[in-house]
Amino acid sequence: MRFDEVILGRRSIRGYKPDPVPKALIAEIIALAMRAPSSMNTQPWNFYVITGEPLDRIRAGNTERMIAGVPQSREFRTGQAFAGPHRDRQVGVAKQLFSAMGIARDDADRRQDWVLRGFRQFDAPVCVIVTYDRVLDGSDDTPFDCGAVATALVNAAWSRGLGTVINSQGIMQSPVVRQHAGIPDDQVIMKSIALGWPDESFPANAVVSERRAVEDATVFVGFPD
Repeated sequence: MRFDEVILGRRSIRGYKPDPVPKALIAEIIALAMRAPSSMNTQPWNFYVITGEPLDRIRAGNTERMIAGVPQSREFRTGQAFAGPHRDRQVGVAKQLFSAMGIARDDADRRQDWVLRGFRQFDAPVCVIVTYDRVLDGSDDTPFDCGAVATALVNAAWSRGLGTVINSQGIMQSPVVRQHAGIPDDQVIMKSIALGWPDESFPANAVVSERRAVEDATVFVGFPD
């Protein structure tokens, strides 16, 4: 694909085929992603790529603990609940997804099932956990760099016909993730990325989230009118 086709065509995929993804293809995608820029070339990121039985154990542990009411234990700061235009955008994409899936506002069971899909990494055959070196904890550059490499990864995957969705639900219960992915204490768990072959019959996969206009997000300074 041309660069523009990747950027404009990519969308978050929340329904996957069960088909396995070759290890060599994932390594190729990660190699491309690691060309992402980082502060002073620190390259703080690491990747734990999980599939099969270990991933099933993470799915089960996340789900069981959340249903049991165990407090979430994400290792990055989430800040305050969204408000104003940020909350409006959050609600807006949720409405798009629920409409596509035919989930009514008062259908508590299906809404709960949708939430649980996130804890299961959307049943994707592969989950990529992005971590960074704990020695860099406290640097705002480091999570910024991890965001850059995650963006590069999802775009590289899309260019190879694979779908992804960056999510936090999959790492809500970090002790479960650490145990079954073998993540040592010198790493901070940043994000999870579900990855696999898109199931084109899954309605939510057709959703393209709305984007702000350039004029709304950008201030040009010093340019002639």
